Amino acid sequence: MQEEMNLVELSDDEGNVTNCEIYDIVEFEGKTYALLLPQEESSEEEPELIVLEYIEEDEEGTFVSIEDEDEFNRVCDYIESLADEVEE
Repeated sequence: MQEEMNLVELSDDEGNVTNCEIYDIVEFEGKTYALLLPQEESSEEEPELIVLEYIEEDEEGTFVSIEDEDEFNRVCDYIESLADEVEE
């Protein structure tokens, strides 16, 4: 049951659906961001994380694209710094 709660479906503007696992939720600069790992069954390459802003609403949340390129880059740098700390 817990595993199902960590899965989300993302749809793009063209109606394509990607199933993702919520890898982590991080707080940065007063906002919450979700790190999502696509669940691609046939890919041999390691999938890249999808980073979206996460807005909590009642019992569910909403995932929103980060439109500002500078904000996106700062969030990615922060996430990389967290990964570097874990590796040390």
